[in-house]
Amino acid sequence: MDLNTTRSIKPWKTFNTNRATWWKFIGVTLAIIAIAFAGSLWTLYMLSATAGGVKLREKLGINNVNGINVQSTRTDKIIIEESSAVIEANKKVGPAVVSILSTAQGSINPFTGQALTQQSSGTGFIVTSDGLIATNKHVVKGGQSFTVTTADGKTFDGTVVATDPTNDLALMKVEARGLPVADLGDSDRVEVGQYVIAIGNALGEFQNTVTLGVISAENRTASPADSSGNIEMLDGLFQTDAAINPGNSGGPLLNLAGQVIGMNTAVASGNAQGIGFALPVNDLKRDLESYNKTGKILQSYIGVGVKSITKAIAKSAKLPVDQGAYVVNVVTGSPAAAVGIKADDIITQVNKDKITETSPLPRTIHRYNPNDKVTLTLLRDKKEITLEVTLGELGR
Repeated sequence: MDLNTTRSIKPWKTFNTNRATWWKFIGVTLAIIAIAFAGSLWTLYMLSATAGGVKLREKLGINNVNGINVQSTRTDKIIIEESSAVIEANKKVGPAVVSILSTAQGSINPFTGQALTQQSSGTGFIVTSDGLIATNKHVVKGGQSFTVTTADGKTFDGTVVATDPTNDLALMKVEARGLPVADLGDSDRVEVGQYVIAIGNALGEFQNTVTLGVISAENRTASPADSSGNIEMLDGLFQTDAAINPGNSGGPLLNLAGQVIGMNTAVASGNAQGIGFALPVNDLKRDLESYNKTGKILQSYIGVGVKSITKAIAKSAKLPVDQGAYVVNVVTGSPAAAVGIKADDIITQVNKDKITETSPLPRTIHRYNPNDKVTLTLLRDKKEITLEVTLGELGR
């Protein structure tokens, strides 16, 4: 026996063995792919089926096999709900919105000898079913006769029964019964960013025009001028980007619940766009309460002209405080004069209410009734003093 002899392996036999193994592997792989493909087709069929597929899609949380578009569905739903709210708010308050045409006799025409007629238009809204209407004071100022047109086209002669002595508010009366009434909300609950709706006699031509926007800011100050050029300082206003045009003055600003939360009063001058202002409805509610009790609008006052202090004003004028009311002048014979308030005093507090940009002195004083006694805290020559003042009465 030759122990050095080794057994040799023939190459062609090895190749045949490996080739059989590869063919088996390829066959198994193709079978798996075919099964997976068939399973995918079956799944798609089940998802698109009308009966069982619906149930399966619901279990899987899939609403649309052709393109899962849940976000689009939600957005569409929100848009529909908002549009419905605007529609319902207009249906609720629109019938109570009126157009006001103010007429006055102007100068004499030198060629004809006849008096020229001057007319201006505005808006109002009905607050009692027997014909009491709220509007802006500048809408009725200077007017000698007024024609009120309701949303359904009826016309009435209007009479101004009261005006706010310190605010751009007025009350008008028409002889009617059973009129639709606007629902007054709470302007203290208004928040920046909430949707609001303006309704008014835009340009004095397009009655009951509805526009939509948001509350852009609160506690704004503005100095609008009336048709005669008279300027009135207003504070505590809502700013809104809802379109407000000439003729809208006196119209309601609504929330989506169809409640009046403000009265459209002015727009920013110059090249500004989408900047309008509205008086808070709680100012009107106080005036209505006074009118119902006394037959006129009464307001408290102390008799000072003031300028609200800001940080910028305090820094430039080197004032000892960065908020408060800087006394510019004192009215002779006023409650302020009676207790010795002087120009250059800085009123910082009324009772426990601090005077700030957002809570200016006039608005704070108007929260009290005439003849109320309040304690004023003020700075004079950098020294703090307190004075008790009995509030006076303004009324029209």
